[in-house]
Amino acid sequence: MSAPESSVRALPDIALESHADHAGALDAVGMECIEMPVLVLDGEGRAQRVSARVDAFVDLSSSNARGIHMSRLYLLLERHLAVEPLAPTGLRRLLREFLHSHAELSTRARVRIRFDHLVRRAALASAHSGWRSYPVEVAASLVRENFVAEAGLEITYSSTCPASAALARQLIQQQFAQDFPLAAPLDRDAVLAWLGSSEGIVATPHSQRSSAQLQLRLAEGASFALDAWIDAVESTLRTPVQTAVKREDEQAFALANGQNLMFCEDAARRIQRVLDADPHIVDFRVRAAHHESLHPHDAVALVTKGVAGGYAA
Repeated sequence: MSAPESSVRALPDIALESHADHAGALDAVGMECIEMPVLVLDGEGRAQRVSARVDAFVDLSSSNARGIHMSRLYLLLERHLAVEPLAPTGLRRLLREFLHSHAELSTRARVRIRFDHLVRRAALASAHSGWRSYPVEVAASLVRENFVAEAGLEITYSSTCPASAALARQLIQQQFAQDFPLAAPLDRDAVLAWLGSSEGIVATPHSQRSSAQLQLRLAEGASFALDAWIDAVESTLRTPVQTAVKREDEQAFALANGQNLMFCEDAARRIQRVLDADPHIVDFRVRAAHHESLHPHDAVALVTKGVAGGYAA
C-alpha cells in the first residue's frame, strides 16, 4: 500500500531541527567556490559573461536552528549574477534577499566573486593588439543596513632597477674611457659603431616582471570601474606588460623601461597618488612586488590610505 500523497510531498527539513547537542550561534555558514557565470561591464559599458567562483555566506544567529538553507543562497545567486551586470547596487539587493530568505535565522550576509577580467590592449608601436587578463575579486557585506563593497585587482608590469642602471652606466663609462683614450682623436663614426656593439655596451640593468595588488573599498554609490582603475594604474606605472609584440614594439618597451626606472617604493607611491585622487575610493591597500632577477626573493612595498579603522599594511 503506497503512502498518502500529502506525506510524500512533505519533505523533511532537518535544518530547522533543534537539539541540545547542536545549539549555538555561528558567525558564518555558506558555500565557497560556487561555479557560476557572471556579467561584467567592459570599459565601453558592454556586458561580457565570465566564468567566476563565488562564495556566499550568512550568519546563523538563531542558536536553536541546526543549519541554514544553502539552496536558497545558490538560487538567489543564479537569479541575480547571471542576468544583471555586476554592480554594488545589485550586490546590495542580493544580500538583502539572502537575509530575507533567512529572516528568522540570520542578520549578516556576504558574498565574494573571483574572475579574470579580459581587456584588449594595443601594441606600443605596431598595429597589432592582444588580450590581457587581470585577476579580480569583488566582495560585499551587509550587516543589517550597513553595506560595504570592495574590489581587488592584480596588475602586472615591468620594473627596471635604478641602482642597477647606475652601476651599468658606470661600467659603460669605464669601457668607453678604455676604448677611446684621452690623447687619441675622437671619431664620431667610430663612437656610433662602438655604441651599437656588445663590446661597448658591456652591462645592462636588471629588469623583472612585477605585480601590483590593489584592495579598494568603495564609496556609497560608486561602481566597479575595473577598466578605469586598470588604465589609471598602468598609466602611472608606464611599463605594463605587453601582448602582441613585434620588434618595433619590443624596442618601444625597452625605451619605456629605460626612461622609467623604479624601485618598488616608487611604484607604490605612484599608485598611492592615483588612488588618493579618486573620490569613489574611501580606502585602499596596495602591495607592489618586484620579483627580482638579481636574487630569489621579492622586493615589496605596502601602502594604505591611512583611514582610521581601515585597511592595515
